[in-house]
Amino acid sequence: MEYKIDAQNKKIGRLASEIAMILMGKNTPDFEKHKIAGNTVEVFNASKMSIDVKKLREKEYETYSGYPGGLKFTSLEKMLEKKGYGEVIRNAVHGMLPANKLRDRLMKNLIIKD
Repeated sequence: MEYKIDAQNKKIGRLASEIAMILMGKNTPDFEKHKIAGNTVEVFNASKMSIDVKKLREKEYETYSGYPGGLKFTSLEKMLEKKGYGEVIRNAVHGMLPANKLRDRLMKNLIIKD
């Protein structure tokens, strides 16, 4: 099934948990955690999300290159400037999906439009 979600005036975490639940198929009666539900989620108005000023400054994303001294931190504000709202939603949903072989395949069913 295809679901369309309007992100206008929604918080990041609540939106991401709703998307993750639909991608996993937990909203259907025939849910099986070891199978892909086949749901596609399209998010629109991503740039009109409600983000607090405090979260813009204090929320940090970390990346590690694997080398000594390769740990880097990026604030939410800089992430929005650099990669946009789509990447912020993608990161939040990625963290809410189970860390198994299905995660990458489920993430392909997420379409984000500004």
